[in-house]
Amino acid sequence: MNIVVCIKQVPDSMEVKINPKTNNLDREGIKSVMNPFDKNALEEALRIKESHGGKVTVISMGPPQTESILREALAMGCDEAVLLSDRAFAGADTIATSYVLARAIEKLQDKTDIIFCGKQAVDADTGQVGPGIAERLQIAQITFVEKEEILGNKIQARRELEDGYEIVEASLPVLITITDKINTPRYTKPINIMKAAKKKITVWNLKDLDLPEEKVGQNGSPTQVCRLYIPQPKGKAEIFEGEAEALCDKLLQKLIKDKVI
Repeated sequence: MNIVVCIKQVPDSMEVKINPKTNNLDREGIKSVMNPFDKNALEEALRIKESHGGKVTVISMGPPQTESILREALAMGCDEAVLLSDRAFAGADTIATSYVLARAIEKLQDKTDIIFCGKQAVDADTGQVGPGIAERLQIAQITFVEKEEILGNKIQARRELEDGYEIVEASLPVLITITDKINTPRYTKPINIMKAAKKKITVWNLKDLDLPEEKVGQNGSPTQVCRLYIPQPKGKAEIFEGEAEALCDKLLQKLIKDKVI
């Protein structure tokens, strides 16, 4: 069983700030971490490897410092790690990102049976990269998975929906996006962290992947984020105090006065 896990380095979501002058994310001095949903995806891949055998390869696209989360993945139990890094990849939207990741997966020596991704990245929340990879590779995809089971050459998964869930089956190869309900990622042991620090990480750039420059990075991105901003609060909150029955009456009169109802 050959499994690929696509992970992303994101700023710590609790520390993200927006530069008031540029209206862009201000990452300076902000700690970067592995996208939480990707860590769940990684954990699920390792559990399948432990129960069914095989190999887990982790891939990430980003600047050289992205190596830190790849080493974290190696310390958790991954067998190989690949970093896709080139200045030409910078500024990529989900379309250009999925293109590079798909071509990198195709370049791997072993045929891939399952591709795992987190359901979304916490810095962008689009949830589009995983499905984009599946579409480019022309394989089945199951999104928002909260439970899965390998059944021979098929996989059965339970998808999380807004008002419940559904059970879906797909033949391998398949791409699956994972929610945080599926598992609890393992902690890395100090000895494994030290071993991971010595392991080789394969680095591929634009030339290694033999990609046309017009299809990657900003050049290959038909969508662009012009600016980010924090919506300003409208008015002030009004707090009512007192007994429940009196409070209900006060709230009702307030809503009528403000023509809400």
